Amino acid sequence: MFKPGYIFEKIIYRLLLVSGWKRDVVQANLNFVHSNPSKVIYTKEYKQIISNLSRHVSEILFDFGSFKRLSQDFSSYPFKQNLITYKLADGSEPVLDKMRKGGIFLTAHYGNYEAIGPWLCRLDIPLKASYIPLKPAVLNRIVENRIRSVDKVNYSVNAKNPREFLRLLDEKKLFCLLMDQDSRIESAATSTFLGKKVHVNPLPDFLLRHRPETPVFICWLEETASEKILHATEITPTGNSVNEAFNHWLEKRIAEKPALWYGWTHRRFYSCNPEIYSKLE
Repeated sequence: MFKPGYIFEKIIYRLLLVSGWKRDVVQANLNFVHSNPSKVIYTKEYKQIISNLSRHVSEILFDFGSFKRLSQDFSSYPFKQNLITYKLADGSEPVLDKMRKGGIFLTAHYGNYEAIGPWLCRLDIPLKASYIPLKPAVLNRIVENRIRSVDKVNYSVNAKNPREFLRLLDEKKLFCLLMDQDSRIESAATSTFLGKKVHVNPLPDFLLRHRPETPVFICWLEETASEKILHATEITPTGNSVNEAFNHWLEKRIAEKPALWYGWTHRRFYSCNPEIYSKLE
């Protein structure tokens, strides 16, 4: 059977590999966080990252509709569709049920993180995901209308100031934010990630200071050849800060499957340690 998604995946993998896309950034990051960088097999790690990324991009472009047709009822899971079994991880159902009442949802560039959005929407969770509009505008419209939209309802939001985020929480929406990016704004908070000093987005801590009773959740997607498993957990802030708990969660995921974290392709440590990328300029 002809599968355009599979063909696209192999083509994009080869193009990225041959072009060396982000190879130097990945190597700089791995070299920085490992205590004995001479033992790091850069080529193997890089190839696996590119392979995973190509597969997930292909799924978004060619098979994203599967997540938009999942059952709304918890009792329907495990749910089978197109030879894939979709499951809710043990202990996740009560957390997902609580997410229906709103809160803060933190996630990372880990695995097929984009697929979590439509799945949560199908579970009647009032998701609103923060994002920066893409350019050109036509690309942004495609992403909004064809990817980040479920049942003709767009779940992305381009909130421009803290009051808008607080309004979303007051309206009992589940506000989603990617939290593994280097924050280069003046008000960035400082934390420790993979044993290194980093700057993080101060927005979650700001929201908790003003809405201290707001629950905070983390979700991630586990995948095998025949299963997709949605994990959901609630985390407890430490001193009105979620940074320690979130970083601990992500470090655990990276330790399990390092090539699923696409943050390796980002200049994650730039604001605190710009010198590690100096040769890439």
